[in-house]
Parts: sequence; structure tokens; C-alpha cells
Amino acid sequence: MENQIDKMVITNTFKTNINCSGCVARVKIELEKLTELSHWSVNTMVPDKFLSVTAPEARMEEVISAVKRAGFNIEKIK
Repeated sequence: MENQIDKMVITNTFKTNINCSGCVARVKIELEKLTELSHWSVNTMVPDKFLSVTAPEARMEEVISAVKRAGFNIEKIK
């Protein structure tokens, strides 16, 4: 059973190499498979190609795995 912390919705930002609309489409396929994902977006206009994700904290590792499955690098910004 998940505790309250696991259900706490947060927004994390990640540095990626998702750099075009085709790349975003590939990531979208993987991210749409995840449950409890409230919102996500990629800013391809900045050098670090920021991916912003809003979801329960416990799901962030799944987000990282999904982006990697799509073939992209991802690094959480501290």
C-alpha cells in the first residue's frame, strides 16, 4: 500500500537530448503509457532541452525509464 508521500504530486525538471517534434512524438508514446502523469512538456528551444513532468513522486523513476526506452538521455536537475 502506498503512503501519502508516494502519492504527493510534484513537478520535476530534467535535462534531455529531446530536440525536435519527431523526438517529442517518440517520447510521447512512452509517457502516455504511464499512469498518474498529470502533465509533461519539453522545451526544445533551450540548449538543455528541459522536460518538465508533474506526477506523484513515486512515478518519477518510471518517467526516467520511459524517456530512456524512447532512446533519449535524461538527467534530473537538482
